[in-house]
Amino acid sequence: MANHPIRSSASPAKTASTWTCLRVVEAGKGESSAACMLDISVSPNAKRTELVGWHDGALRVRLAAPPVDGAANDALRRWLADELRLPQARITLVRGDTSRRKQWRIDQDPTLVTQWLARQPALALPGG
Repeated sequence: MANHPIRSSASPAKTASTWTCLRVVEAGKGESSAACMLDISVSPNAKRTELVGWHDGALRVRLAAPPVDGAANDALRRWLADELRLPQARITLVRGDTSRRKQWRIDQDPTLVTQWLARQPALALPGG
């Protein structure tokens, strides 16, 4: 079986729960809205930074930055901020500082993140 996200066939982009790489974080005390956690598997030292598909339930992103002194993490944060049209301050690395597998907290309405995921050609399921 291929490494594709599990999505319901009825509505592929309506909820965060339809994407295996995305989890909703409920708003806590003092927070105005929910956030989400996004799992990303990175491949540093690529020719360019791009989303290429899936790896083990996480987004697979090639990074045009070396894995040295946090350069890859910084490049991934900038790329995510640009893709999601958010300030970098709203994107925080939670887990995976020195690992290829990373978990990012995105302080944004999860619905907007799921819409971004649904628009990515690299994430399309075969035949759908």
